[in-house]
Amino acid sequence: MDILRFATAGSVDDGKSTLIGRLLFDSKAIFEDQLEAVERTSRDRGTEYTDLSLLTDGLRAEREQGITIDVAYRYFATPKRKFIIADTPGHIQYTRNMVTGASTADLAIILIDARKGVLEQSRRHAFLTTLLRVPHLVLAVNKMDLVDYAEERFEEIREEFTSFASKLNAADLTFIPISALHGDNVVSRSENMPWYQGSSLLHHLENVHIASDRNLVDVRFPVQYVIRPHNATSQDLHDYRGYAGQVAGGVLKPGDEVTHLPSGLSTRISAIDTFDGPVEEAFPPMSVTLRLEDDIDISRGDMICRPHNQPAAAQEIEAMVCWMADTTKLQSRSKLVIKHTTRTARALVRDLQYRLDVNTLHRDESATALGLNEIGRVSLRVTQPLFVDDYARNRLTGGFILIDEATNGTVGAGMIVDAR
Repeated sequence: MDILRFATAGSVDDGKSTLIGRLLFDSKAIFEDQLEAVERTSRDRGTEYTDLSLLTDGLRAEREQGITIDVAYRYFATPKRKFIIADTPGHIQYTRNMVTGASTADLAIILIDARKGVLEQSRRHAFLTTLLRVPHLVLAVNKMDLVDYAEERFEEIREEFTSFASKLNAADLTFIPISALHGDNVVSRSENMPWYQGSSLLHHLENVHIASDRNLVDVRFPVQYVIRPHNATSQDLHDYRGYAGQVAGGVLKPGDEVTHLPSGLSTRISAIDTFDGPVEEAFPPMSVTLRLEDDIDISRGDMICRPHNQPAAAQEIEAMVCWMADTTKLQSRSKLVIKHTTRTARALVRDLQYRLDVNTLHRDESATALGLNEIGRVSLRVTQPLFVDDYARNRLTGGFILIDEATNGTVGAGMIVDAR
């Protein structure tokens, strides 16, 4: 069974947490004691229905204020697929949390209140998901019960959002009218909207094709760890040398010719090992150990690729950066640590080209710094070459994080636009 990672986003009180609670409840993915606790809390509040949003809003501040602050991860499965949900906040001051949750997502669900229509926050969330290259986008028009399940209202919102999405790079866009509170079109088709001929939300999640979203053309294998048993008892283990990591792109098979970076030396794969034993091929996002025919000096942070298909070995990087620190700002001459795949280096901010208004898409070229939750295009100079691809080509080798040298805290996330 494959795994679908999806993130939810939307304006405040659009029903994100209720939708996830409904998915968990209707797919029988919650325990009886959890349900009893939610029902008890709902009764204490005097609500006439079970508040399913309590299943995800775990922080006390979230429950008290009725908003989502942190990224809440939930897991459930159906006979067809496993799911990892990232419930991300809607507030603009938690943009960094949304970027974190959506950065690894295969699909994003943007909720829109059928009464309010497409808001500024809705457009901001759509832009962020396309900036992060989330391959599939679902626009869930929620609270259809409050507009009498009107087809006309749903079509108005669809036309307005489609017009806005034409300015973005949204590859796969799906519209589904739902009522998370009552379960309409969430797990099963709704009898209240006979005019809607599409699938329910869960059916779409179960069947959306994600295998081709990953880059299976460009072989990229960042080395994370060199496995060399020193206390081996058998001769076979004593001579064992393997290179462990997660496949970031392409398909690897025993016998394939590969090149090691930065040395440029070529060899062939002799075997591919996993925890469950040898395999005949490896592809994203598998974690494997490669054994090579020749002894090459390989260490953590190095890259294994194809001889005639190599990433750029770059020290000059242009990237879109989301700043996540509330105590410092990103500005010219800032010195930071950059972590790209398994490689770590020091970086100098050469220039802030512009700050982007994620609500209007306006570029402020007069900006001199990026503050908390702000996004801009930045030029970096790195102390040693990083083996990178454009983020649009490969999200794993095109993304990085920035770390404060003094606190060792993550202060920024970047998406590479150009490198040389």
